[in-house]
Amino acid sequence: MNIGKGVWGQISNLSPNRWRTGILMVLTALLLTGCGYHFAGGEESVAPGLRTVFVDVFTNRTSEAYAENIFRSAFISRFVQEGRFKLAHSRGEADVICRGTILSLQSSPLSYKATNLSAEDRIMVTLEISFEERESGRSIWADGAFTGAGDFPVTTVGVTESSRKNALTKLANDTAERAYSLMMSGF
Repeated sequence: MNIGKGVWGQISNLSPNRWRTGILMVLTALLLTGCGYHFAGGEESVAPGLRTVFVDVFTNRTSEAYAENIFRSAFISRFVQEGRFKLAHSRGEADVICRGTILSLQSSPLSYKATNLSAEDRIMVTLEISFEERESGRSIWADGAFTGAGDFPVTTVGVTESSRKNALTKLANDTAERAYSLMMSGF
C-alpha cells in the first residue's frame, strides 16, 4: 500500500506539460493497439482442398460489345496471378466455379470544359458475381450488385474511344482484384 501512495505522490508532482505528454503517449498506445479486430494473416474462407477453378463465360446484359470477354479475362488473369488456384479447362474438372453477369455498364460526364462539353467521363459497372464449390453448389462468396468505376479523358473521337476501352479494361482488372480479395477473405 505504501508503494502505491509513493508512486501517486511522484505522479501528482509532475508539471502540467508532463501530464499532457503522458496522457498523449497513453492515448497513442491505445490507438495503435486498436480494437483487436483484424484479418488473420494467410487465413482464407476457401478450404485448402479446393485447388482448381473454372471461370465460366460471363453473361452480358448490356449493349457493350465484348464486355463479357474483357471481364472474364480479367478474372482469369487475377486467378493466374495470385497462384492460389490452377485453372481448370472445363467446369467438370474444377473444384470451384466463378460466374459473372454484367448487369449494367454506363458512362456519364464527370467534368466539363469551359464550352460545356465533357472533359472527362466516368464508366460504371454493376456485376453479379458468384464463387461456389462445383460438387456441392455451396456458395463460398457472392454479390448480386458488385460495382466499380473508372474515369477516362474525353478528347477527339478516336482518342476518346481508345481511352474508354483502356478505362474499361482497367475497370475490369480492378473489379477482379477487389472481388478476388473478398472471395478469399469470406466477406
